Amino acid sequence: MPTARESLLDAALSALAGLPWSGVRMVDVASAAGVSRQTLYNEFGSKDGLARALVRREADVYLRGVDRALAERPPASPTGSDAGRTPVGPADRLVRVAEWTVGSARSSALVRALLTGCWSERLPAPSVRTTAAVSAVPAQRRADAGVPGPAELVAAVRDRALAVLEKEVPGADPVELGRYCETAVRLGLSCVVAPPGRGEGPAGYIRSVLARLPVRAAG
Repeated sequence: MPTARESLLDAALSALAGLPWSGVRMVDVASAAGVSRQTLYNEFGSKDGLARALVRREADVYLRGVDRALAERPPASPTGSDAGRTPVGPADRLVRVAEWTVGSARSSALVRALLTGCWSERLPAPSVRTTAAVSAVPAQRRADAGVPGPAELVAAVRDRALAVLEKEVPGADPVELGRYCETAVRLGLSCVVAPPGRGEGPAGYIRSVLARLPVRAAG
């Protein structure tokens, strides 16, 4: 069962689908979540606090999807053994990350804004908390600390990918491998901003580019 905080964030996100953020009212968010307006203010402090928490959650949802894409294994063979699995190479994992990036940006205006830095007037653009007050809610303290910008998100995805691939590509130059990971992320972002032409989806485009970028060994 979702907590009051999660229900409020879900209600705010649902409201945002039909209204610009300026038109979303706190009283309506509380009502849709089935809690009192006081509970809403206790959790987020203000509408700006709600906005920061909502954007922070979308960033976290995106990054958890990146982790799933990196960890995903191919389906088992019909016999249920690992013998029938097709090995997953570095490019496969990075292509999955890029596909998740493109899909997330297409399905969530907030994720697209986080990844590109382009915030429309309809969205609750992230703001920096300027007061010295500290929220009594741990999750809100994290949200009040700010949300990652595009460069920070790219770096976060790169570092997650690097941590996984370093175990799979022993002897690879970590700097080169890091660049390889970041290139894949940025290729995914390029597909968000300017989708590939007809007949070639993001996966095919990204895979073809990565194939021309071998990872060199250390030393």
